[in-house]
Amino acid sequence: MSEKRDLLAIGHTAFDYIIQVGEFPDPNSSTAIEKMKNLHGGAAANVAVVGSRLGLNTSLVSAVGGDFAGSEYQLVLNKLGIDTADMIVVEEDTTPTAFVLTNSNDDQISYFYWGAAKNFKNSEVPLKSIMKTKAIHLATGDPQFNRRCGEVAREQGKLISFDPGQDLYMYSPQELKEVVGLCNILFGNHFEIDRIKNTLGMSLKEIMENGPEIVVKTYGSQGSTMYTPEKIKIDATKSVVQDPTGAGDSYRAGFITAYLDDNDLEYCGRFASAVASFIIEAEGCQTNVPDQDMVKSRMEGKKV
Repeated sequence: MSEKRDLLAIGHTAFDYIIQVGEFPDPNSSTAIEKMKNLHGGAAANVAVVGSRLGLNTSLVSAVGGDFAGSEYQLVLNKLGIDTADMIVVEEDTTPTAFVLTNSNDDQISYFYWGAAKNFKNSEVPLKSIMKTKAIHLATGDPQFNRRCGEVAREQGKLISFDPGQDLYMYSPQELKEVVGLCNILFGNHFEIDRIKNTLGMSLKEIMENGPEIVVKTYGSQGSTMYTPEKIKIDATKSVVQDPTGAGDSYRAGFITAYLDDNDLEYCGRFASAVASFIIEAEGCQTNVPDQDMVKSRMEGKKV
C-alpha cells in the first residue's frame, strides 16, 4: 500500500473546557471561575489539526462517543481533510472531555473524563491507517493500545514518535519500557522526561541506547532541549501568553512537520517553538493555528 498520508496521530480527541481561575482551591473549599470556554482538544487531535494546517496530510485514530457524529468538531476535521476512517466510535458512550484549569501564575491542573476512550484497550490496531502513512505519533491514550500500534508501526518500518503526556502515570514500568523502546523520537516536558527516567531506572543515555534516537525535552517559556545524543538548546519564541494549553502538542506537530521535510534538528526545534508561540496567544489548543508561511515569518523576526 502506498504512503498517501504523512502523519497518523493516535490517542485522544476531546471536548475541552478551558477554565481560568485566580488560584486553585484547597481541598474541601471552592474558588470562582473567571472565564470558561468549550473548545476542541485532545492531544492526538491537536497534533493532527496543527500538522494539517502546516501542510501535512494527516490521519487521526481516537475513540469517540455517539455525540461526536455531526458535531462541529467532526465538521472541522472533515474540512481540514483529516482522515478519520479508522476512528473508534462507541455510540453508547460520550466523547472524552477535559477540564483544564489555569491559575494566574499559568500553572495548570487537568481533569480528564475518558468516556469512549475506555474502549481503546480492546480495539483492533488500525492497520490500514498505519500502512498508508509515513509517520506515527503515539499521544495520550491507553498504554496497551499504544504499545500494540507501535509494534505494528515498527514492523512496517514507520517513523514513530511518542508522547505519553498526562497519561504517563497509567503506564507500568514494563509498558513504558516497551513503548519507549519502539519509538524513534520521545517527547516530554521536563517533568515527564524526568519521571520516565525514574520509572525506568535509566539515565537519558541508557534510554536512548534502548530506543529513541532523539529525545525532546520542553521547558515552556524556558525553551527546549534536544538530545541526539548531542545536546541542542532552543530558545522559546517570544509571544504574549493568553493560554498555555496545547503548546506542547503544537510543538510536537511543528517538530514532526519540519523533521519530515528533512530539516536539521536545530531548525526543527526553532520551527516547533515558533508554532507553539501562536497557540499560546489565544485560548484553546486549536484556536490560533498558523500556516507554514506565518511560522517562517515569525522565525525570521517579522511581526505576524
